[in-house]
Amino acid sequence: MRTAYRTCPICDAICGLRLSLDNDGRVTSVQGDAADPLSRGFLCAKGASLGALDADPDRLRVPLVRKGDEWLEVSWEEAFQTVDRGLGAVIDEHGRQALAVYFGNPTYHTMAGFMYRTPLTQSLGSRHVYSAATIDQMPKHVSCGLMFGDPFAVAVPDLDRTDYLLILGANPAVSNGSLCVAPDFPRRLKAIRRRRGKVVVVDPRRTRTADLADEHVFVRPGTDAFLLFGIVHALFAEDLVTVDVEVNGLTELRRLAADFTARAVEKVCGVPAAVISRLARELAAAPSAAVYGRIGTCTVEFGTITQWLVDVIAILTGNFDRPGGLMFAKTAHAEIFRTGVPYTQGNWHSRVRELPETMGELPVATLADEIETPGEGQVHALVTVAGNLALSAPNGPRLAAAFGELDFMVCVDPYLNETTRHADVILPPPRILQTPHYDFLEQTIAVRNYTRFSPAIHPLEPNQLSEAEIMAKLVLILSGYGPDVPPAALDEQVIGAILDAMTRIPGSPLAGRGAAEVRDGLRGDSGPELLLDALLKSGPYGLSLAHLLDKPNGVDLGPLRPRLPELVCTESGRVELAPSALTDDVARLRERLAVPAPEFVLIGRRQLRSNNSWLHNVRPLAGGSNRCTLQVNPADAARLGLGGRALVRSAAGEVEVPVEPSDTIMPGVVSLPHGWGQTEAAQQVASAKGGVNVNALTDESVVDTLSGNAVFNGVPISIRPC
Repeated sequence: MRTAYRTCPICDAICGLRLSLDNDGRVTSVQGDAADPLSRGFLCAKGASLGALDADPDRLRVPLVRKGDEWLEVSWEEAFQTVDRGLGAVIDEHGRQALAVYFGNPTYHTMAGFMYRTPLTQSLGSRHVYSAATIDQMPKHVSCGLMFGDPFAVAVPDLDRTDYLLILGANPAVSNGSLCVAPDFPRRLKAIRRRRGKVVVVDPRRTRTADLADEHVFVRPGTDAFLLFGIVHALFAEDLVTVDVEVNGLTELRRLAADFTARAVEKVCGVPAAVISRLARELAAAPSAAVYGRIGTCTVEFGTITQWLVDVIAILTGNFDRPGGLMFAKTAHAEIFRTGVPYTQGNWHSRVRELPETMGELPVATLADEIETPGEGQVHALVTVAGNLALSAPNGPRLAAAFGELDFMVCVDPYLNETTRHADVILPPPRILQTPHYDFLEQTIAVRNYTRFSPAIHPLEPNQLSEAEIMAKLVLILSGYGPDVPPAALDEQVIGAILDAMTRIPGSPLAGRGAAEVRDGLRGDSGPELLLDALLKSGPYGLSLAHLLDKPNGVDLGPLRPRLPELVCTESGRVELAPSALTDDVARLRERLAVPAPEFVLIGRRQLRSNNSWLHNVRPLAGGSNRCTLQVNPADAARLGLGGRALVRSAAGEVEVPVEPSDTIMPGVVSLPHGWGQTEAAQQVASAKGGVNVNALTDESVVDTLSGNAVFNGVPISIRPC
């Protein structure tokens, strides 16, 4: 037996794990790493299943190439030659604007995903860039870009020091948190209450998180922007505003809030006016307070306005960039994704629906349009990296059908699933425990400054390529170098460009040194590890890869500290409380004050033993509460005569699903979990569980106007018994 330490890569919590392995390298047990300074031994059901996920017998081990209706196992050489021919033929016939790429959620959790995303996008030479960001989080990036000038300047609640926490559209007791890295979120919520603070949860469902709170408030799905504007209005009306950061637009903000009185928004959001006013007073009176709004507030029609108001309330109550309020993490590695250039959007628009570009990408909600609609710039070839769009994208069935119209499709994915089944080539990355791990992006949104590196536990086998090598080969092929150039050639180009910049930037720890000299001193067994060593040595704490290898349990870098002035890069140099793009959209929100609510709306649901579709094939996570049911308020179920199953219909489609009456959900709202609907027999466990694809009901024609984010919550539906 031997012990190995590993950061869990499954969700945003980045918990430290302690693995026990037998002499054959099989994981015999998974425990929380008690010595990890951030997670402190916490372990959830998903993390406990890491060994089973890593050893899943249905994972692909070698590349697959489609020959007619059959899949053939081929060598890496043949696979990349097929990719080169397929993509090359599309470029020759239709040009580079016929190429598209999609980056799925897991790419945010891998070193290769961080290192090669930009090179792959640049080598594509096309405006057709899509990612999971417009499925779940783009409103936050857009609001931060407009307010602070930096879309990566995402502030998180300082959970361990706050006295008052207001949670909207999030169930972190189940999800482990999202856009807020806080291992063992339940412990942190309980700690707030132990120190006589208060936790309030606003949600259409009484969730596990609500059960841990002091107060739960029902709200109609998709109306959080009205509720938050009601709080903003009350802060102004009751003279509770305290702003202690440099801002523009305070007078304009007051004007915008004028129509959103607590009494006016009560009719829309369903929260009593007295409760709205009280929440405003409590936020202002608390010694410190924070608002946390997550996926339920992002995946709605006014997601960007909602995320803007989350930060606005923190600023108006004097709780921004201060302990106990909303704060920014400071990573151990140099933050090379921060450009210092003021954020812009709409630099180009999608061909069919004219949706604006955001952060260099277009909304996933229009990908099917771009594949199906003939004309110059029509998508004829698609590269996907770790994404099952047929289940995760709005109106997934339509998008899956569109994949069948492509001339060529290549997927970097470990599974044959509902999306990759349409590919011409599938390139499987190695197992999780064969891959080194470092969270470049997750550490930017942690509730405490922290870092940790996990080397690969198992070596690659002779017939395997690392995920980094696969991504590098795709970049080289798309760049016109063909399938035979060694991936290390690209690694040196990327690292050389980073070192050249870091040795020239004033204030960098590497400033004034020669790039070649620094490169000679880098250590690492792969391109991503060499890049990590370079970024650590360029970072603010003076660390290196060697330091992290000596600290396998992680390194505590201290509590969050104020750093807003170094992050703000708006043209004015101040926080913009009322940027014009947002104020223009407020007019659309104001019009909705008079629009009647639909009789029934659909929301999603997080599940304790699930994390998107790719965990549904893990046998230890199957069963229990992990079921695909339609939760309905008992009064609604009785009134509609719903028995064992119901037919749910929306503008996009319909599904038949088992009914689960539950008093945890408010009347007029029904809930379906996401990630279900697997039909591909190659995933034995997932296909046996079945369930329905909730995204057969979501309408791709409806998006958050400012960010292009898909709308998954507050979807109007009708229900009848089967």
